[in-house]
Amino acid sequence: MQYFNIIRILGLLVTILSVTMLPPALVSLIYRDGGGVAFLMAFVLCLITGFIFWYPNRDQKGELRAREGFLIVVLFWTVLASFSAVPLMLLDNPSLTTTDAFFESFSGLTTTGATILTHIDGLPHAVLFYRQQLQWLGGMGIIVLAVAVLPMLGVGGMQLYRAETPGPVKDSKMTPRIADTAKHLWYIYLSLTVACAVAYWLAGMGPFDAIAHSFSTIAIGGFSTHDASIGYFNNPMINLVCVFFLIVAGVNFALHYAAIQNRSLRTYIFDPEFKIFISIQVILTLICFIVLIASGYQQSYETAFDEALFQAVSISTTAGFATTNFSEWPIILPLMLIFASFIGGCAGSTGGGMKVVRVILLYLQGIRELSRLIHPKAIINIKLGRKALPDRVVDAIWGFFSAYAAIFIICMLLLITSGIDEFTAFTAVAACLNNLGPGLGEVAANFASINDFAKWVLIIAMLFGRLEIFTLLVLFLPSFWRD
Repeated sequence: MQYFNIIRILGLLVTILSVTMLPPALVSLIYRDGGGVAFLMAFVLCLITGFIFWYPNRDQKGELRAREGFLIVVLFWTVLASFSAVPLMLLDNPSLTTTDAFFESFSGLTTTGATILTHIDGLPHAVLFYRQQLQWLGGMGIIVLAVAVLPMLGVGGMQLYRAETPGPVKDSKMTPRIADTAKHLWYIYLSLTVACAVAYWLAGMGPFDAIAHSFSTIAIGGFSTHDASIGYFNNPMINLVCVFFLIVAGVNFALHYAAIQNRSLRTYIFDPEFKIFISIQVILTLICFIVLIASGYQQSYETAFDEALFQAVSISTTAGFATTNFSEWPIILPLMLIFASFIGGCAGSTGGGMKVVRVILLYLQGIRELSRLIHPKAIINIKLGRKALPDRVVDAIWGFFSAYAAIFIICMLLLITSGIDEFTAFTAVAACLNNLGPGLGEVAANFASINDFAKWVLIIAMLFGRLEIFTLLVLFLPSFWRD
């Protein structure tokens, strides 16, 4: 294991992270809210620490193996999220404990969107901007965003890319060079962010809110600059803008790249995962709309459809934005949407959950096993679209699902052991493991009231969810550490 090389890379990444402390300080200067000092102090601390990590090991360069790639990916998220908590600990408003600062930082960088903050409207603009920026940086994965830079720093990028990129098709390349791939992903991500900000502004948001919400929308994060989230604006056009860009961000970015290269929308139409993803949004919206009207919760068809569409897309894509308190809906709807978050977005998107393609393959495998009961000697291939998938991929999906279920159960039992009721524990773990954000019960509004032990368990759940379970779980194998 190339430990000194890994420390060198971490030093570079912490140094780069320090630069992200400057925009909030600039925002503080513009709005004169007094929150900039903490970010300047954090900038200096991260810069010095990164230099101390990097300088003694600056000549330790070498091609990374797969094992180093997995370790670096995990360390990037844990180390950078930890350093991202520094300015939150230094702030006077809000005044956070170490646990709360780490929870908010990890929630932001993993794009979970669960928060321990209350009275968000009264926070300094610098803090509001920083929270949104954290989600934006984490949206595509810090590794994928940085991989265009790492090759220039003497780091082989493909191992990192394969360790970070989710889904069963992670071995496929969009372009011959990983740096080119990352740059194209970056351009798409940046372009969507700009387009989303402009659309929010044209729909009625102020410039600050438009930029801030574009960060968390494209990242499918869910942080907002207001306690009432998107509902603060009470604007159906803003709701539609949010829904549109959440769906766009929930689609595989490789598919966006292919559509741009082919200059044809037919690329989306022929993609099986995209078709199922859109079908899920339509079905959830219709069910929510029908139940809201039939139950008498909403009398207005227009309002019912607006709320149904927004909450169905927001929760199922794991964004967690809100225009209403959906936990007060007929109980079948909040539970259905929480379960929908287990599916989440498409593989290669900024969404959380198990990913649509994995659920499709689990379903197809189930159908194949039923067919084998009838025709035991039949050779039945599983196809995704027109492509037959090797059994190794299907086996990996089952392994992922088993690990996902095991991690969920362990985290939920730990929360119950800490004194949290079963309903809250279930939805809290679902919200964090699926990188969703809001739960139900005691964590419907925020996570401020739960105990510190539960918060640390949920921080680990966020990491497992963002790192697609296996990337983190593989570090617990003794064979991983043997040379």
